[in-house]
Amino acid sequence: MTYAAIGTPALPLPVVVHTPVEEVDGRRPMDKPRGVNGPSAMISTSAVQVLHEFTGRGPTKARTAIDTDLVTVLLADTLTRGERKLVEVGRSDQVLQLRHEYQLVMRDELVRIVERQLDRKVIAFMSQNHIDPDLAVEIFVLQPANAA
Repeated sequence: MTYAAIGTPALPLPVVVHTPVEEVDGRRPMDKPRGVNGPSAMISTSAVQVLHEFTGRGPTKARTAIDTDLVTVLLADTLTRGERKLVEVGRSDQVLQLRHEYQLVMRDELVRIVERQLDRKVIAFMSQNHIDPDLAVEIFVLQPANAA
């Protein structure tokens, strides 16, 4: 059974297709390249630390993509042991609602991290969680560079 985020209808999961990136360099999509300390790695690390601070457990995987005016942080294995137990007994809606509340409280801190790392203003922030698979995404829209 799949669970959609709060406020969205449950949709079937997309078909997973292996990408050439995995075949070319041997990395899985969520693996962080070793020795990279650029803005993407710093944002990923900081986002994991913020989630750990707020929930008592940070995601085990994080990947940040920066593309012009868009920053996307994909987090995997985010749920706490207690949240997983709630899912097992059919309380996924409550878990998603709790995660939404965490995101509202973490918003300002996450935005500051992105703005500090990229020296750009964040003009919009969106956040969403998914239960199965256990994923979360944080999306930041940056003010266009020529508008600064």
